[in-house]
Amino acid sequence: MAALRAARTSDGPNARNASAAGADVEAAGIARGIADARVRDRRRRVLVVVVGAAVAAAVALAALSFGAAGVTPDRVLAVLLGGGDRIERFVVLELRLPRILAALVVGVAFALAGAVFQSTLRNPLASPDILGISAGASLGAVWAILGLGAGGAIVAGFAFGGGLVVAIVIWLAAWRRGLHGVRFVLVGVGMAYLCGSSVAWLLARAEVREAQTALHWTVGSVADVRGDELWLLALGTATCGAVLVVLARALRPLALGDDHARALGVRADAARVALLVVAVALVALATSVAGPIAFVALIAPAVARRLAGHGEAAIASAAVVGGVLTLGADVAGQFAIPGFTAPLGIVTGVIGAPYLLWLLARTERSRA
Repeated sequence: MAALRAARTSDGPNARNASAAGADVEAAGIARGIADARVRDRRRRVLVVVVGAAVAAAVALAALSFGAAGVTPDRVLAVLLGGGDRIERFVVLELRLPRILAALVVGVAFALAGAVFQSTLRNPLASPDILGISAGASLGAVWAILGLGAGGAIVAGFAFGGGLVVAIVIWLAAWRRGLHGVRFVLVGVGMAYLCGSSVAWLLARAEVREAQTALHWTVGSVADVRGDELWLLALGTATCGAVLVVLARALRPLALGDDHARALGVRADAARVALLVVAVALVALATSVAGPIAFVALIAPAVARRLAGHGEAAIASAAVVGGVLTLGADVAGQFAIPGFTAPLGIVTGVIGAPYLLWLLARTERSRA
């Protein structure tokens, strides 16, 4: 009996050591699995960005070649490399390239803003056009056109101010000891209706020619964005994008909820405020230059999340998808129907409306 007790006593530490070693091996396997999954996700996101950039380049090359003054793709490349004759350089560099760049940058700005709104508010319907921020920018621009007879940079400034004022109003109305996503969306929808009604009232009171000018702006187009406006748009979007890269670390924790975000060391309210300020600036900037381009901020982040996987914010993927979407829509509006040209905002509206209906139907089915 004494020998048996001694054997059991000697086996006890060995068993515990074996159990601990097995737990260590299991933990190491889980860690390797997580690391491998992160590598695969990173590769997938890089692949989405690379493929999207290649598609954007191909569409841009086609857009530079299409038109009444036909320029073959090889001549387009020659012009871009510094060659070509005077007429080819004028057509490619002065007429077509600014519009293409404007479409790309506007798409990037709206897509980045939509990704931030949807991730921080945890709502796939949270986009600037639905929340009323784009409508506020339109109200500011229409007020400048019809009330002050202004144009150019003044209209852009009023549009920027209108978007910011609406965002501040939504913020104040939705704040109750913190910023809650559902309340923010509901207040934003109400502000969208209010701004839309105000724009309609201003148009109804205006003379026909003035109303036509304002109505054309509210549709949304990049046809006339060039020169200083294009540089301002590009510089502002790049600046906001750089700030967003710094703040993007908080997007994943915020998507898990405020409690989880705080447990991970993220100051939820401060991070959400900073991210939404950048998103509002992107929307106001793009809308002030190109008008309210509908549904880009709603569709591009959703497509990017599906391509990148795991339902994350996918900032870089959303930017690429937004650029491809707006550029493709602008090219389709120009050349899809011979003899008919549709502004960019009309084409994105035709694309986005069915998607919104599908998203609403899917949301209702998931809740049932």
